[in-house]
Amino acid sequence: MKKIYFTFILFFAVKLLHAQVSKNISVNFQQATIEQFTGELETKSGYHIYYDHAQFDSLKITLQVNNQPLESVLSQAFHNTTYHYALFESKMQVFLTRDKEIRTQPAAGYFNVKPGQTQPVAPSQVIDFTTAPVKAPVIESTIENKLYEVGIKTNQLKAGKASVSGYVKSAKSGVGIAGAGLYVANSGVGVTTDQFGYYTLSLPRGKQLLIVKGVGMKDARRQVMLYNDGDLNIELQDQVTTLKEVKISADKVANVRSTEMAVSRLDIKSIKQVPAVFGEADVLRIVLTLPGVQSVGEATTGFNVRGGAADQNLILLDDKTIYNPAHFFGFFSAFNPDIVKGIELYKSTIPEKFGGRLSSVLEVTDREGNKKNFAGSAGIGLLTSRLNVEGPIVKDKTSFIFGGRTSYSDWLLKLLPEEYKHSHASFYDFNLDISHQIDKDNNIYLTTYLSKDNFRLNSDTTYNYSNKNANIKWKHNFNSRLYSLITVGYDGYKYDISSSANPVNAYKLKFGINQTNFKTDFTYYLNRNNTLDFGLSAIYYKLNPGTETPNSASSLIVPDKVDDEQGLESALYLGDKFDVTPDFSISAGIRYSMFNYLGAQTVRTYAPGLPRTPLNVLDSTAYSGGKVIKTYTRPEIRVSARYNITDDLSLKASYNTLAQYIHLLSNTTAISPIDIYKLSDPNIKPQYGSQVSFGVFKNAAQNTIETSVEVYYKHIDNYLDYKSGAKLVLSHAIEQEVLNTQGKAYGVELSIKKTTGKLNGWINYTYSRTFLKQDDPTAGQLINGGAYYPANYDKPHSFNFTGNYRITHRYSVSLDVTYSTGRPITLPIAKYYSNGAERVFYSDRNEYRIPDYFRSDFSINIYGNHKVHQKFHNSWTVGVYNLTGRQNAYSTFYQQQGGAINSYQLSIFARPIPFINYNIRF
Repeated sequence: MKKIYFTFILFFAVKLLHAQVSKNISVNFQQATIEQFTGELETKSGYHIYYDHAQFDSLKITLQVNNQPLESVLSQAFHNTTYHYALFESKMQVFLTRDKEIRTQPAAGYFNVKPGQTQPVAPSQVIDFTTAPVKAPVIESTIENKLYEVGIKTNQLKAGKASVSGYVKSAKSGVGIAGAGLYVANSGVGVTTDQFGYYTLSLPRGKQLLIVKGVGMKDARRQVMLYNDGDLNIELQDQVTTLKEVKISADKVANVRSTEMAVSRLDIKSIKQVPAVFGEADVLRIVLTLPGVQSVGEATTGFNVRGGAADQNLILLDDKTIYNPAHFFGFFSAFNPDIVKGIELYKSTIPEKFGGRLSSVLEVTDREGNKKNFAGSAGIGLLTSRLNVEGPIVKDKTSFIFGGRTSYSDWLLKLLPEEYKHSHASFYDFNLDISHQIDKDNNIYLTTYLSKDNFRLNSDTTYNYSNKNANIKWKHNFNSRLYSLITVGYDGYKYDISSSANPVNAYKLKFGINQTNFKTDFTYYLNRNNTLDFGLSAIYYKLNPGTETPNSASSLIVPDKVDDEQGLESALYLGDKFDVTPDFSISAGIRYSMFNYLGAQTVRTYAPGLPRTPLNVLDSTAYSGGKVIKTYTRPEIRVSARYNITDDLSLKASYNTLAQYIHLLSNTTAISPIDIYKLSDPNIKPQYGSQVSFGVFKNAAQNTIETSVEVYYKHIDNYLDYKSGAKLVLSHAIEQEVLNTQGKAYGVELSIKKTTGKLNGWINYTYSRTFLKQDDPTAGQLINGGAYYPANYDKPHSFNFTGNYRITHRYSVSLDVTYSTGRPITLPIAKYYSNGAERVFYSDRNEYRIPDYFRSDFSINIYGNHKVHQKFHNSWTVGVYNLTGRQNAYSTFYQQQGGAINSYQLSIFARPIPFINYNIRF
C-alpha cells in the first residue's frame, strides 16, 4: 500500500513539474541588465537562476517574446553570443555561464565503465565561477569581401572604442609578417606589426574598413564589425608585380610619420640584390652601404657607426649577442642569407629596451619556419655551399627552420703566390629555430646558432674562433592591449691561437666570453595615442682574458693565465610613444642601468695624481668570489619628436644618452682574433656617450622616393685607447697599458632611396669626423700634446650608390659603387741619431692617411620561370667584384732595408674577381 502511495505521489509531482516547465511566459526587455532579466524570469517561471555577476555585468538585453517557453526565451536572449544556459527541470534551476557550457547529459562512455575503473566525467559538466572572463574567439580572416564580427556580439552597440588585435600572417607559410601596416580607411589611424607580426588597434565600435599592406604581399581589405575587444588574424597573399606596376608598401609613409630617426630597415629581398664578394648575399655588406656606416678597410670584421668604434655596436641575431659577426677574414658575414628575414639598424633613436653599447644596435631577425608546408633552398658558389630546410612539425602550430653553410676554399688559396700556397681557411655555421603556438595567447620560440672559423696564412700559427648562442622566448598576450616577451639565453664566444712548428716554443693561447641573459619586455597599448614599453633585463658576464699553455710535451712555455672576470649588468626601462596631435608625436623614455663588477679578483690601488705604472702601485686587495667590488649606475635618456609640415614632409629631432660597461682592447683597426675584452672595474671606467640629432624627411612621387638629411653631434667619455708600445695580450695589469680618452663626432648624412619599380636602389653621402683627446696628465705621456687627433676609423667623406634594374621577371642587373676617404695612419717622417744610434721620428698620431678607397661591383641575376605550382625554382647570380680592378690599400707598413726605410701597401682585392652562384628553392 505504501509503495502504491509513493508511486502515485511521484507521478503527480513529475506531472506538476512538467506543467510548470511547459508554462509559457511573455517578456519585454529594453537594454535590461542581468539583474532585471533574471528577476523577471524567476517571477514568471518559478525557476531559480544562478550566474556569476562579474561575467554578465556588461550584458544588455533587448528582447520581446509573447507566450513562449522559458527555454525559448533563453535561446533568443543568448543567440550568437558566448553566453550559455543549462536548464535542470527536476530541480527547477537554470545556470548561466560565459563561454563554458554545462552539459545536462552524462559523458560518452559513462555507462560502459569496466569493473575497477572510475566513471569519466565530462570536463564541461564542472564549471568554475571564479575563472577570469573569457575572451571572444579568435577570428581567422582570409576572404576579402566578408564582414568579420569581432568581440562578443551584443544586440545594440555600445558607445566608445574597443581594441582589435591579432597577427598578420602569410597565407602561404602561416608565418607572421613583421612591419606590415594596418590603416583604417578615411582615417589617420594606423599601426605597424611587431617582429612577430602582432598588432593592436583601438577603434570606435561599429563597422570599420581595414587596409593592410605588407612588403612583398598583396594589399588586403578587411570589413570588420567591432562589438567589443577581440582578436582578428589576417592572412596576406604573396605579391607578383607586373613590370609597369608601382607598389606603395606600408613602411614608406613611416619614413615621414614615425618618430624614429636614423633607423634603417631592409628585408632579405633588398639584401640579395646588392652584389657581394664571391656572389653570396651579405648582411654586413648591405649595412656598409647605409648612411653613417663605414669600415676601416676591405675584408674587415666590424663596422663603425657615426664615429663609434667597432665594439660600440650591439649586434643581435634574434636577441642573441654576436661578438664576431664575420667569417673567412671578413669576406662573409655570420648571418645565413637564406634564414634572415630582415635587419634594423638603430643609429640615433635607440629603443629603451636596448642598452650596453654607445653607437648603434643592429637587429637581425630570422624567419620562422613554414607552418603549412615543407620547403627549402640551396646554393652552390665558388667558396661556399648552403642548405635550408623548413616546415611544420604540427601543422599551423609548430614549425622549424634549419640552415647550414660550409666552405671549401683551400683550392683558391693554392692559386695565390708562393708565399700563400700553404695557407688554409674554412668555416661553417648552423641555425635551428623552432616556434610553437600553445594557444592564441601563448607562443614559444627556440632559436640557436653555432659557428666556427679556422685559418692560417702560410705558417703553422692557426687561428680559431667560434660562436655558440641559444635562447628561448615566451610571448604571452594578457589581453588585446597588453603583451609580454620573456627571453632567457646564453651567448658564448671563444677564440684561440696555436703554434707547434717549433716544439720548444709551441704554445696555445685561449680567450673567451660567456654571458647568460634574462629579460622581460612588456608592451601596453594604453589608447590610440599612447603606447607604453617597459621591462627589465640582466646579463651575467664571465670573461677569460687570456690563458697560455704549452702545445707540445717538449715545449718550454710557462703556463700563464689572467684572472677571469665576472660582472652583472642590469637595467629597468620605461618608454611612451605619445601622439600629441595627428601631426606632432613624441617618443620619450628612460633606461636605468647598473653594473656590478664581481670577484674573485685582485684590484690594484695607485697613488693619486700619478700615472698608473708598476712603481705607483700603493696596494692590492683580493676579493672573494661573488663579492661586489665596484658598482656603476647611470640613467639613460631617450627622447625623439616628429612634426609633420605636410603629409610628405616632416621634421625630426632626437637626443639620447647611453652607457657601455664592456670594452674591446685592441691596437689594430678592426676586430681580430687577438683582441681582448675587458669589463669595467675600479680602474677602468664605463664608456658614456650622448648624441643629439636633427633631420628633415621628405617623400616624393606618391611616396615611392624617400629623401632625408640628418645632422648629428656625439660626445664620448672614457673611450679606451692604448699607450705607445702597449702590451695587451696576457697583461695582468691592463689598466697600465691603456688610456682613457674623450671623443667627439659630428656629421651630416644625405639619403635618396627608391625601393619600387623597375629601377630601384639608394644613394647615400656622409660627411663625418671623429676625434679623440687624451689630456689627463696622470696617464703619463700625452698623445699629440693633449690635442684632439683623428680616431683610427675617421673617414670624412663616404659615398655609396646601389642600383638594381629589372629587365624582365627573369633578368635583372645590379651595380654597387663605393667611395670613401682613406683612414688615418701614423708615418715615420725623419731619421735622427741619439747616443750613437740611428732613430726613427714618427709623426703625430694619425696625422696622415692611406689613399682613398674606390670600388664598383656588378652582377646579373637570372631566374627560372615563375610558375606558382612548380616544385623547384632555380636562379643564377653572375658578376664581378671590384670591376675596375683598383688596388685599394688595406694598410701601409714600413721596413728598414739596407739603411733605408721602404714603404709598402697591402691590397686585399687588387684585381677584378668574377663570381658565379647557383641557387635552388623548393
